[in-house]
Amino acid sequence: MPFRLPFKWLSLESLDMAIDLGTTNTLIYTAGEGIVLEEDSMVAQERKTGKMISAGKEVKEMLGRTPDEIIIVKPMEDGVIADFKLVEEMLRYFIQKAQRKKLFLRPRIVVAVPSGITPVEKRAVINSVEESGAREVYLVSEPVAAALGVGLPVKAPSGNMIIDIGGGTTEIAIIAMSGIVNKVSIKIAGNELDEAIQIYMYDRYNLAVGKATAENIKKRIGSAHPSIKNEEMEVRGRDLIAGIPTKVNMDSEEVREAMKESLGLIKNAIKKALSETPPELASDILEKGLMLTGGGALLKGIDQMIYGSTGIRVTVSEDPLRCVVKGTGMILENLDENRDLLMDPG
Repeated sequence: MPFRLPFKWLSLESLDMAIDLGTTNTLIYTAGEGIVLEEDSMVAQERKTGKMISAGKEVKEMLGRTPDEIIIVKPMEDGVIADFKLVEEMLRYFIQKAQRKKLFLRPRIVVAVPSGITPVEKRAVINSVEESGAREVYLVSEPVAAALGVGLPVKAPSGNMIIDIGGGTTEIAIIAMSGIVNKVSIKIAGNELDEAIQIYMYDRYNLAVGKATAENIKKRIGSAHPSIKNEEMEVRGRDLIAGIPTKVNMDSEEVREAMKESLGLIKNAIKKALSETPPELASDILEKGLMLTGGGALLKGIDQMIYGSTGIRVTVSEDPLRCVVKGTGMILENLDENRDLLMDPG
């Protein structure tokens, strides 16, 4: 007589998920568990075949150290999909990792996307997430998710202003009564600040540094306001004239100078959003202040920079990197009640 597993061992569950599919990081929240995965949005693949070798944190550790036959790719660019096939493979890898190799039904997935996403880009996200294993896909704009994640009353008739500075985009939105009343979305954010530092090192010191080094400079001694204490660090790279490894000392003032133009564009976008806000909601914002989320909120002095430009109080959220996925997870946990917060998939 053949051996049969008890029926209960074969039962399937549906592990519904919320995903913050970012240019720099991908975070996954599962219903009933919370945040279960935080990975870098990058993939290592074979140069000849295009086959994915790995994805996430372990790939970031390979940056600048891979042999010629392996390339590292970021399949997300400025908050949207740059390589459909790689995003599918990366998401499938992350989803399986989040499921911890258990047997689950194809999940329902809510994905946070930039508010300025086009209909074509929406369809690309939905198709990629479906191909990675989802049975149903819903979209929510990142500023709405971030506002919900920090506890702002997004369904109330009063105005709330959120500034979400991510890796690829800065999302600025005035939210009231479950919708975005006014928004500005620009493709200037953390990655552009890193690139500005790389360009500065090239122009000032004839020094080539990698993206990881530029990001480290920004995090360690970077600041957006002159009131922040000036610090120094040793930077190592390749001398572009001699062609050999070398090192220079750099301070906070130089980093701020390097980022000045990009930070100026962010300030202008915030002022543009404020200038286009209806007077009644502008009064609410003046009273409540501005809420700052995203990885860019961690740049020292950025709240002071924005206050100096607008004269409006700025609050940095307690957990800026996870606000979007937390808010997306809150929508997932009560999907029927929060359908008014979802984006039109068309």
